[in-house]
Amino acid sequence: MSQTMTLTMEETMQQCIENCTECHNICVETLDYCISMGGNHVQATHLKSLMDCADTCTTSANLMLRNSNLHPQMCGVCATACERCADSCEQFSGNATMKECADICRHCAQSCKQMSGMKM
Repeated sequence: MSQTMTLTMEETMQQCIENCTECHNICVETLDYCISMGGNHVQATHLKSLMDCADTCTTSANLMLRNSNLHPQMCGVCATACERCADSCEQFSGNATMKECADICRHCAQSCKQMSGMKM
């Protein structure tokens, strides 16, 4: 493998770790926001999507940080969790907090999809 390809893969992984960390953080913050809002914001399926996304992001980042050969599979799961969370957040149209979470989740999903196809 060329030096350029290796560097690109390392940079891509580092960016994905950063995206996963940012996504974890926004999901935890949004979870707290939803609990304070009550009503439809605290529907079990919605809260679970936020928690699933936050947890899979943390696990994906940890696996990438330690160069685990399981990171591609976990990143695939994480991409799915991020997309589901974004879909759930987008149900609250007109809410800036929910839109921000959805946007960050979609961005992380794209990054994780890319990593799920990479072998170390």
